[in-house]
Amino acid sequence: MPLSEQEQRLLDEMERHLMQNDADVVHASRDGRTLSYRNIVYGTVLVLIGLGGLIAGVAVPLAVVGVIGFVLMLGGVVLAVTPARGSRGPRDRSNPPKADKPASSFMDRLNDRWDRRQDGR
Repeated sequence: MPLSEQEQRLLDEMERHLMQNDADVVHASRDGRTLSYRNIVYGTVLVLIGLGGLIAGVAVPLAVVGVIGFVLMLGGVVLAVTPARGSRGPRDRSNPPKADKPASSFMDRLNDRWDRRQDGR
């Protein structure tokens, strides 16, 4: 069933609005900090070790092993979702960003490229 003229116009307007604003929504984070890939990897490893401990605690009649496995899993999840402390890592401290050009994030650069592509530049 084809859309009416008003529905098509509304759909086009919604699409334009989404194209302009969706990158901003995706880029926004809770407190302006991003997740650290190192924390995600270490947290995942802790969760897997904790899962192994939890299974071992169920298989062996020692509740302490299962509790320790659960605590390791919980700590791994907390570590994985903890945002990075700063925007610069330890390697970047020796080379501070240039004052004349503000540092832009990866997502900002992608958004700029997308905007230029949409404008036909």
